[in-house]
Amino acid sequence: MDMHSRTQYLKRLQGRYFQCQSKKEKTSILNEYCKNTHQNRKYVISRINSSFSSRPKEKRKRKRIYDGYLKAALTEIWDIFDEPCGQRLAPLLKTEVDRLRQLEEIFVSNEVAEKLKKISPRTIDRALKRQKEALHLGRKYSRKRNPLIYQRIPVKAGGWDRTLPGQVQVDLVEHCGGSASGLYANTVSCAEIAFGWWEGEAVLGSGKERTCDALDRARKRMPFEWVHAHPDNDSSFINWHLLSYCKTEAIEFSRSRPYKKNDNSFVEQKNSTHVRRVIGHLRYDTEKELVIINDLYRNELRLYKNFFQPVMKLKEKIRDKGKVHRKYDIPKTPYQRIMESEQIAQETKEKSTQLYRTLNPAELKRGIDEKIHLLFKAYEEKNRQTEASPSKKQTPRRVRFYMTQQQSIGLGH
Repeated sequence: MDMHSRTQYLKRLQGRYFQCQSKKEKTSILNEYCKNTHQNRKYVISRINSSFSSRPKEKRKRKRIYDGYLKAALTEIWDIFDEPCGQRLAPLLKTEVDRLRQLEEIFVSNEVAEKLKKISPRTIDRALKRQKEALHLGRKYSRKRNPLIYQRIPVKAGGWDRTLPGQVQVDLVEHCGGSASGLYANTVSCAEIAFGWWEGEAVLGSGKERTCDALDRARKRMPFEWVHAHPDNDSSFINWHLLSYCKTEAIEFSRSRPYKKNDNSFVEQKNSTHVRRVIGHLRYDTEKELVIINDLYRNELRLYKNFFQPVMKLKEKIRDKGKVHRKYDIPKTPYQRIMESEQIAQETKEKSTQLYRTLNPAELKRGIDEKIHLLFKAYEEKNRQTEASPSKKQTPRRVRFYMTQQQSIGLGH
């Protein structure tokens, strides 16, 4: 007898089994089935009492206490108190429901008000679950639409070989002023780890192709080959354009951890000393300003910073009783570190030396100041054009201290 036949046979006997009044009759039915099918007695009993039993089962329904009226009132109060969790909202309900009713902020019956005072934190979270899911769809930070590119690029957090030339950290510095709307200039900042060499290139916007082209121009100005490029998680760098570019040029490509700025500590420090301290925090969004910034980056600023600005390198860091002691080497310029390196070709050193002999640091400093002045003049002309309309609200302009010459004020006698 196959399984299908046994099941049909058992269903036939079930009706008789449950109609029996005595235990003796049920035993005889079980004996008959076990004898004909050669199945275990305990197994047969479990099959008879299984889900295909002919006896109707009544499901016990839980009494519903918190209905839609309570959920609507709870959602309104939750929104008033800035969407707290159930554990924080429960004590507020006990004290603030009556006050909100008196102030006519909510309109609920006495029965609903009493239920709101008694509801537990876990029940509050369950009642607001649907509302939280609906609000989650409109939040600013959502799941990445294309996480595949992030899986292809490895994460690197520290462990840099500070003697190997060509390891470059990359970052994007925005020059948007007080507003991030519209198109504005961005500086592609590149800092080399072993020597401290820095290069910058400005672009309008943060498009993938423009950023990649700016990175290529900055790379070609460095006196050594790149072996490793390491940006943050900005989509301006984490894209297929830059990934294919690094593969074509045989450059290792990695990224930092999300929301960990210290993974890019070398370039972040250069952003402060080489970009913000020089260019400032004003908004630059015209072609004229972009030309002046790039002229500064490609000539005086890079020569002044790389040939005449010493860099201190960390030798060791020791923690002693909760205090960190850092030891640095002798400050040297990136040019001097290149000349002392055994991994740089002699031809490259000779070209750098010839360039160094033609440079005058005082003249470079004057050239930097002059171009910063031209940049500020272009910014002022742009603002005069925008302020020509009297209908627009006038806002004070933020100006760095070295861009304006303030007259000294003395105390009167």
